[in-house]
Parts: sequence; C-alpha cells; structure tokens
Amino acid sequence: MAIIKIVLRKNMIRKDKTIPLAIRISENYKTNYKWLGQYVLEKDWDKNAGRVKKTHPNAKKLNNFLLKKLTEANDVYFDSKDKITPKQVKLKLRGAGGSKSFFNVASGRIKSKYERDVFSVAKSELSILYNLEEFLNHNNSHEKNVVINGIKERRKTRVSKGRKGEHTFMDSVEHFKKNKSLKFQDINESFLDRYKDFCAVYLEQKTRTITNQLIFIRTLFNKAIKNGIVDSKFYPFGGEKEKIRIGSSHKIGLIVNEVEQIELLELEPNTSIWHTQNVWLFAFYFAGIRISDAIKLKWSDFKDGRLFYVMNKNEKPLSLKVSEKAEAILEYYKQEKEANNSFIFPFLKDVNQSDTEDIFRKTRNATKLLNKYLKRIGDMCEIDKNLSNHIARHSFGNIAGNKIHPRMLQKLYRHSDLKTTLIYQANFIHEEADDALEEVINF
Repeated sequence: MAIIKIVLRKNMIRKDKTIPLAIRISENYKTNYKWLGQYVLEKDWDKNAGRVKKTHPNAKKLNNFLLKKLTEANDVYFDSKDKITPKQVKLKLRGAGGSKSFFNVASGRIKSKYERDVFSVAKSELSILYNLEEFLNHNNSHEKNVVINGIKERRKTRVSKGRKGEHTFMDSVEHFKKNKSLKFQDINESFLDRYKDFCAVYLEQKTRTITNQLIFIRTLFNKAIKNGIVDSKFYPFGGEKEKIRIGSSHKIGLIVNEVEQIELLELEPNTSIWHTQNVWLFAFYFAGIRISDAIKLKWSDFKDGRLFYVMNKNEKPLSLKVSEKAEAILEYYKQEKEANNSFIFPFLKDVNQSDTEDIFRKTRNATKLLNKYLKRIGDMCEIDKNLSNHIARHSFGNIAGNKIHPRMLQKLYRHSDLKTTLIYQANFIHEEADDALEEVINF
C-alpha cells in the first residue's frame, strides 16, 4: 500500500532559506514527488503533522490548500481500479495535458510486441505509424498522383531496407521514439476524419484496414489515459465523438461439389501448385485450420492417429482425428520427412528453427505464394469464388451449415465463446430465411 504525505524537500533549499513542499508517494521502495509550488521556512513546518505551524503568516489558507492536494492524491490511488504505481499517481496529479508524443508511446508498445516475438502485430502497427507520418507530411495542395508516387517510393525504400532484418526494424522504432510531431491532444475528431480520408483516397485502403488503424489509435489512447500520460478529456472516441464501427462482410465458402473439384484436380507432383492443393485440402480436412498453422505442422504433431497442435492466433491446444483423406496426403510426404527438416510440407524446410523472426518471415512468404496458386486452382476448377487461404475455414463452415451442433463447432473452431461460433456460423445458414422469403412471395 502506498504511503502518501506532504514533506519538505530540504535538499532543494533556496537562497532565501525557504524549502519547497511536495507530495511524496512511496510504495515498494519506489518514491515519486509531486511539487506543490509552495515554499516555507523549516521553522514554520510541522514534520509530524505534515502541515505548517501557526507561526506561518498564511497558515490557515496554506493548510487548507495542502489538505486539498493530499486528498486528491489519496483519491487517485484509492479510486483506481487497477494497480497503480507512485509514478502514475504523480502523472495523474500533474493533470496530463496530452502533450506527450503519440509516436513515443506507440513505439514503446511496438518494441514490446517485437521483443515478445509477436511479429505480425509489431510490423502491422509500425506500418500504421508510417501511415500517420505520411499523413502529417503530405501537402494537401499536391496533385493526387504526385502524393501517391512519393508515398510508393518511400515505401519501396522501407521494404528494401527491411530485408536486412532486426537492426532496421529497431531503427524504425527508435525513429518514432524520437518523433515529437504528433501529440495526443492533436488527435481529435477533425484529425481522425481527415486521416480516414487520406487513407481512403491517397493510400487507397479499404474500410476494414482504416478501421484497424482507428482501433490501434484508440488502444494507445486508453493506455495513455490509464498511465496518466493524457487526460481523458482529450479522448476522441465514444459518446458523441468518433465511433468505430466494424462492418460485417460476407463470408462465402465452397460447396461440396467445388471441394470435390479441387480434390480431383490432377497436377504435376512436387510442384508449388501441387503442394498448394495439398495444404489447402489438409487445412479443410481439419475443420479449416489456418493455412499459416498448416504450413508449420511437423511430424511430431501427429500421434496415435491424431493431430495435436496449438493454434498460433489464440494459443489454444487442439486435438483432432486424422481422417482417411488427411492420411492420404500425409503418405505423399513421408518420404520427404528428412528433406523437409521435420515439417510436413516443404515451405519451411530451410528455416532457422531457433529464429522466431525467420519462421514468421518465411511463413508469411509461403502464405502469399499459396494465395497466388490458389487463384490458379480456382480458375482451373472454374470456381467463380475467391479461392484464398482463409476460404478453407469458410468452406468447412458452409458445408457444416446447421448439421453439427454449435457446441461441437465451437470445439472444432477453438472459439472461447459460443456466441462467437453462432455469429460465425450464421454466415452459412440460410434455410430459415429462404423459407420465410418463399412464404411471402409465393402467393
């Protein structure tokens, strides 16, 4: 529990012998001081009572002031819903004005994600900072194509440098740590409106991509408010202010006949497109596991005719029976077990397994390659749907429809909440709505 009291800072004595008063907040051997802007002579200070003596010319007025400040400090500590440090109490008492650099706080979060090997999040959030920097730098009077060309050239430079690895990434983080061009108080409703327009017009981003950036900005604001970096009065979201709406999109899966077409498609063995066909079907056979997870599967993940693995997205364990169709695919690759460096599929055979960033980078490159060949497979099978990595999961849900109990689907999907499963599966259950429509129009 914190000890909060008003003290004299004797080591800060002034020429006129007066000493500054400060609120001292101490807990777990950590101490912070909040200056009160008041100075008194040592002879006028009652150390035990924590107040000025009657000998001070403005004793009553000053003691009332000190009591008010002491009460505020205690209120901050006791009213906080979460564990709060002495430094956070000090910042809250200071009345954070929002002048702290947004980029500085954001770079700290990104660095933490990167050091914890959450590379996909770290890299996407760093990209948002670059978008914000582009927005601050661009001149609205420029012609659209001039601005776009400038942005594209700078991004090409960043991509080519990014291939050097960790050093360049951390250099980028350090760049934003020192960037003071954007303060929290600058991010208001008008700023967000202009930024959304910039992303849509100049960066040609889709609605969901823009929404993700707003969510990131909101997350940083919430963190800054919690840590006393910015006052809640500067919060630009909620209420009558900016509302983040996550639009729903149509999830379209394949039907049985279309999956069968992919199964029957004859391709030259051991080519990239042949491997793509196998990976996609393999993911489908296991309730639509994510392609990025399928790529990383090893022979050690299979025991006693079952697949045991941990989903990368939510770190939840999963155990599923190996079906005959999945077993047939595994048979293709058994002879390549050593060549593939213990991975089922060959996409990560040259990866440095002790380097988590190398695994991330080569997995990402593999998923891009798979998406490319899946489109070719879709054309060859004359499937007029967007055949992509994630459609394996949608296809499983579409074929499952309402044939499988939601509780079982929740288990297969590894959803934490049944509500999530019901919302997801609602994309593929249309019978009741179709019947209702028929009843109305068939008169």
